Amino acid sequence: MTDDQAIVHETIFEKISTKFEKELVSYETALETMQQRAAAIRTGEASELLWFLEHPRLYTAGTSAKETDLINPEGLPTFEAGRGGQWTYHGPGQRIIYTMLDLQQPHGPTPSRDLRAFVQSLERWIIASLAQLGIKSRTECGRIGVWTNDPITGEETKIAALGIRVSRWVSWHGVAINFDPDLEDFSGIVPCGIREFGVTSIRRFDSDLTMGDLDQALLTCWPQFFGAIPTLAD
Repeated sequence: MTDDQAIVHETIFEKISTKFEKELVSYETALETMQQRAAAIRTGEASELLWFLEHPRLYTAGTSAKETDLINPEGLPTFEAGRGGQWTYHGPGQRIIYTMLDLQQPHGPTPSRDLRAFVQSLERWIIASLAQLGIKSRTECGRIGVWTNDPITGEETKIAALGIRVSRWVSWHGVAINFDPDLEDFSGIVPCGIREFGVTSIRRFDSDLTMGDLDQALLTCWPQFFGAIPTLAD
């Protein structure tokens, strides 16, 4: 899949729509859209949705965020996200996938009404997708998200973050994968409240990879963990 194909097509995973945005999406717009879509999913008026996008440079606070973990020397916009977790950075070059799913229904091997299993499936989905790109990654006990060793420094670093909110068994918010963001922007917070480790990006592993390559890997690996087979809509 090319970047242009990812932009103009909508993919259907059985009843799950997958939408790609060409332009940066403001955080205010994303929150309003997710809330409306989650409500429509709950009432059966809309299909489940995987929403692929990027945000402008900003910081978001989860329900466990501490004021002392916000440094923000450039005064970037900050938002109360309403999701779980602590401070997170979003910006261009970071692939966001907001996952709006009806968790009252099983999704392939991921059982219904099991939040821990859902989060673990998201983590495994990211790990499998990165493996498609030749990047070895993993989870770490006591630390949510996906971790790897930076190819340049060899240090243990975070490559993807998760932050989920569930409202009456419909999930929203989702995952953030560092494709090629400005890693200096992460220094404006203590990412996810973890001071001991830094962050890395896919581009540091292979400068030839594109965002389209990442998207294709994510689409390919989705059925392994959530059961539905992707087909392009007309």
